Amino acid sequence: MKIQQLIFVFVADCSLFFYSNIYYLMPIEIGQPAPDFALYNTEKKLISLTDYKGKNLLILFFPLAFSSVCTAELCSVRDNITIYSNVKSEVLGISVDSLYALGTFKADQKLNFPLLSDFNKEVSIAYGSFYETFGFGMKGVSKRAAFIVDADGKIAYAEVLEKASDQPDFLAVKEVLDRLS
Repeated sequence: MKIQQLIFVFVADCSLFFYSNIYYLMPIEIGQPAPDFALYNTEKKLISLTDYKGKNLLILFFPLAFSSVCTAELCSVRDNITIYSNVKSEVLGISVDSLYALGTFKADQKLNFPLLSDFNKEVSIAYGSFYETFGFGMKGVSKRAAFIVDADGKIAYAEVLEKASDQPDFLAVKEVLDRLS
């Protein structure tokens, strides 16, 4: 998949490479090191992947705060958070929405896990979870995706959905987290 960009994004693990003003996404594969990131959460605190070293982490990319499918997905995770805590896992939600919009969304939906703003779209691209064009002509929106990063910082599960109306396979996510705990 190629993505036309006006800015240069460098990802050290080569999940993305640059050629003639076009970025080519490389798929995330099971067993590879998870692309590192540092993003701000809704409390304006910089959160990085290394903050979760030694823990299992479920990362959920979602297109847009307040949309019906995203709300249903994240509220389902909220309502079932003990599933993840019982297998000693943390959960993060990431979208390209601003940290202010995400803060309002988190408070409105009473979400009990951090939401991170990938406003510059670098992490969504690095994880191969990026729509060049989304509905209503919007450019550069996160795809709905689920990744599990194990305690060693390696990808243990990767699911990137092409249709924004689809939900991740949370049964498969739970099975992988059960094996890791």
